[in-house]
Amino acid sequence: MTPESQSTREIMERFNSAFGKHRPQDLDDLIGEGCVLENTAPAPDGARYEGRDACLTFWKGLASSTNLIFENEEIFAMGDRGILRWELRWSEHEGDRVRGVNIMRVRDGKIVEGMGYVKA
Repeated sequence: MTPESQSTREIMERFNSAFGKHRPQDLDDLIGEGCVLENTAPAPDGARYEGRDACLTFWKGLASSTNLIFENEEIFAMGDRGILRWELRWSEHEGDRVRGVNIMRVRDGKIVEGMGYVKA
């Protein structure tokens, strides 16, 4: 793995961990200026957030929701791109879950792009 890919993977792991541990404050050092986020909802294109503050506010809201359980399926990095496959549960009922993926871009050690997609 190249040094750039390793750095991207480490950032993806830290990002993912903030959601798993419900620690929104851990996102503060991970999101870059000019970040762009396209959420999974509403269909078909998802809401778009532009700028560090908008992206950070959205992601912190998710990370702080203790009723949401994110389970990591896979983290992959190649160069400045990171891919997170995950499952999100919001109750113990089998049907109350969704699987998805985030495709991320990292620049200068910060996430600057996040595109979210879900299986529907």
